[in-house]
Amino acid sequence: MNAMTYKGLTARIEFDERDGIFVGRVLGVRDIIGFHGETVAKLRAACADAINDYLDDCRERGIEPIKPASGKMMLRVPPEVHADALRAAELAGKSLNQWAGEILREAAHG
Repeated sequence: MNAMTYKGLTARIEFDERDGIFVGRVLGVRDIIGFHGETVAKLRAACADAINDYLDDCRERGIEPIKPASGKMMLRVPPEVHADALRAAELAGKSLNQWAGEILREAAHG
């Protein structure tokens, strides 16, 4: 995935072949924030403008910009993957929740 980060927010970047522009969408926020640019420099400027406008709007409305997460996840995996994960957690001396949380954190922060 191509990404761009500004003020702690991350945007997914794609190239729109038809229009010949880069298109970005900010991830993990309450609202949809999109922007585009014909060059990387213009894309960076559009990203900064869009995020600054969004953060200003959130401040004015008194809301938290980041989409909240409950900390609860329901995952469906094949039984053999579940069994392998249980063994890996036991080998590490951890609960499955502790082990999975660490694995997910490592994967998310790559």
